[in-house]
Amino acid sequence: MPNLKNAKKQVLINVKKEKANNEFSASMKTAIKNVEKAVAAKDKDKAQDKLKVAIKAIDKASQKGVTSKNTSARNKSRLTKKVNSME
Repeated sequence: MPNLKNAKKQVLINVKKEKANNEFSASMKTAIKNVEKAVAAKDKDKAQDKLKVAIKAIDKASQKGVTSKNTSARNKSRLTKKVNSME
């Protein structure tokens, strides 16, 4: 346990930031899974709609510093490639 006042405050801030980061990360992962499910079901229209949502969630997570920009770009590229390869 921290003894100093500012260290105690920092612990509270870290908990709050961790919660926010987990929310962005979880929403991003859920959006990615939704796209992959639509691709597996071979539903192109649904996959394209879910892709837009996923790209928005990935960008938001990157913007907030939850993932790096390279990781975000890689995720978006892979998802887009999967959706575009559908017939």
